[in-house]
Amino acid sequence: MVKEFIAQSPEILPDTFESTWSSPSNIALVKYWGKKEGQIPANPSISFTLDHCATTTRVKFTRKETPGISFDLLFEGEPKPSFKPKIQQFIDRILPYMEFLEGYHLEIDTSNSFPHSSGIASSASGMSALALCLMSLEAALSGAEEDANFYKKASFLARLGSGSACRSLEGPLVSWGQHEHISGSSDLYGTPYRGQLHKTFLDYRDTILLVDKGQKQVSSTVGHGLMHGHPYAEARFEQAHRNLAELLEVLQNGDSRAFIRIVESEALTLHAMMMSSNPYFILMKPNTLEIINKVWDFREKTGSALCFTLDAGANVHLLYPGSEADEVMKFIEDELVDYCEQGQYICDRIGEGAKRR
Repeated sequence: MVKEFIAQSPEILPDTFESTWSSPSNIALVKYWGKKEGQIPANPSISFTLDHCATTTRVKFTRKETPGISFDLLFEGEPKPSFKPKIQQFIDRILPYMEFLEGYHLEIDTSNSFPHSSGIASSASGMSALALCLMSLEAALSGAEEDANFYKKASFLARLGSGSACRSLEGPLVSWGQHEHISGSSDLYGTPYRGQLHKTFLDYRDTILLVDKGQKQVSSTVGHGLMHGHPYAEARFEQAHRNLAELLEVLQNGDSRAFIRIVESEALTLHAMMMSSNPYFILMKPNTLEIINKVWDFREKTGSALCFTLDAGANVHLLYPGSEADEVMKFIEDELVDYCEQGQYICDRIGEGAKRR
């Protein structure tokens, strides 16, 4: 239990309350892979907050006489029974910090701005949006402001639903995990990047190439667990600390070549850890590798600052400055779209975080 996040239970609960938040997904530049008990990361990470790929969640709270966890869930207007166990687990984890939730029945209505079958992980955006709705009720009950402490606890709660969700509330960059070069960094919640950000990164884009929209053969939860006893785990954790320290300098000095080297190395290392775990697995597809090689060839020929990164899946995130948008989009249409499932991709950019609706 973390005492600073335990809410005081009010004597009087309002009969009803409603809150709606939209929260984006994020894409990690330095990856976290492996976690400890209690959703604690094995290494620090940092991510770009996205803008368009977001989840909007509305929660209606209705007071009830019998205490206990009670909720209904709609996903894009329809019941989604398969989502309920994860929501139940999330509420069970946060209940010690929000005991007043037992006094309410929750009607949760959530939807994504991107197709659910697109292969874009929605746990970060979904859990952060839900955490913010719950925090709005807590703030209303206590009379607190939606200030830095509000977002800090919301990030803390979101982490208990999905680790990377704690990086989705603010922007344009958020770190998670203790790091000696990041003031206020914590394993318990995300820390917004407060350093100087070079103009090179102020208008970065993320175009997500949908190589495979199917369900992953191995869940991220299982993948994280395979880092326990992994022969290269400690070396990987040390590498993440070093890469994050170097990336912090790059974000200030605007060295795009160093940015590319760190971000692409992090993506490939993430998948190397999967391929060398026991049991081992490969989430990249042949078209993932085709795209990577095309990107390297394009960069060598043009001198572009375009680079790629990967999550724990086959899809490819293309990161590049807004000033190169026309050139990169032409490259995608001419050479990469054929490697995408049904020719689909999503255009996004770095954003500023969640918004109340």
